[in-house]
Amino acid sequence: MERWPYGCAWLLVAGRALLQMLRSDLRLSRALLGSLALLALLDWLCRRLLPTLPGVAVVAGVGWLVLSRLARRPRLPVAGKVVFITGCDSGFGKETAKRLDAMGFTVLATVLEPEGRGAQELRASCSSRLTLLQMDLTKPGDITRALELAKAQTARSGLWGLVNNAGRNDIVADVELSPVATFRSCMEINFFGALELTKGLLPLLRRSRGRIVTVGSPAGDMPYPCLAAYGASKAAVALLMDTFRSELLPWGVKVSVIQPGCFKTAPMEDPGLWEQRKRLLVASLPGELLQAYGEDYIEHTHGQFLRSMRLAVPDLSPVVEAITDALLAARPHRRYYPGRGLALMYFIHYYLPEGLRRRFLQEFFISHSLPRALRPPAPNQTQTTSQ
Repeated sequence: MERWPYGCAWLLVAGRALLQMLRSDLRLSRALLGSLALLALLDWLCRRLLPTLPGVAVVAGVGWLVLSRLARRPRLPVAGKVVFITGCDSGFGKETAKRLDAMGFTVLATVLEPEGRGAQELRASCSSRLTLLQMDLTKPGDITRALELAKAQTARSGLWGLVNNAGRNDIVADVELSPVATFRSCMEINFFGALELTKGLLPLLRRSRGRIVTVGSPAGDMPYPCLAAYGASKAAVALLMDTFRSELLPWGVKVSVIQPGCFKTAPMEDPGLWEQRKRLLVASLPGELLQAYGEDYIEHTHGQFLRSMRLAVPDLSPVVEAITDALLAARPHRRYYPGRGLALMYFIHYYLPEGLRRRFLQEFFISHSLPRALRPPAPNQTQTTSQ
């Protein structure tokens, strides 16, 4: 007898899914198929553990909530909206600029090199609505000039959104091996640059009751091995944006942070760049520190990092879609987590013991070898000492 009530629950879920697909609010995806598989497992458990009526209510209710969560949320119209995006030479910034231009936005895109490959690609592929601005976030003069140009170009239309995408990571090494200058460099771009630009554009964003979208990193939430300088700057900017979110709520400005997984952006595609930085690191280390860790320790870390880079996903569209949703959704999320495996990573980080968390990050990213000073002496050395 219980087949009919459960069948009715599934009919209700299927009917809503079909209606959402007809309205283009839902699409067939791995997320949808995976959710239906989990719902089938829940159905199996409810049939065995619960009375019929409560079990049917659980299956129908969870199915309804899942479809609500997967549905494309209502979005605001694009017409007349202007968005300012930093770091458009490559990666997320370049692809977001192209996507928003194709949607009909007026895009103000900053680049480090106005005649570089990325800038030329944007000029060739985008409409006349896109304007390229040269800006280096480490130079206050560049920021001031970009702010003046943005204010002049949005005097009539207003500024709807700011996408803080530009970021930098100078080094992959243990904290003790990382020069303090690399921490300052990361903070200068990833935190202070975003802070100064956001403050400068806030009058325009408050006037339009617009959006601030900032690209962060899971390295700002978790202690990734050898990414302390980068992670600390991303943690700082995420906290800054949380503060902005609270303080700008009365003004109607909505603030989101994007925490992407491992995607293949420009730095990830250039092993030679990291090889050069590794050599500079080894050359700059004090002799005592190099002796304690060993050059082979640094080589091992470098090799582990290159291995993790090969796992990077080349398709940047999940991040671009998250940025787009944060700009246009009627109720954007506080955080977006585009990328494979992030749900598992955050579950492990928040709910499992510290030892398991550390081991997971080492297996996923960089697994350290033992520093030279901590290794047991070789057998021949021991024999020599005893003689």
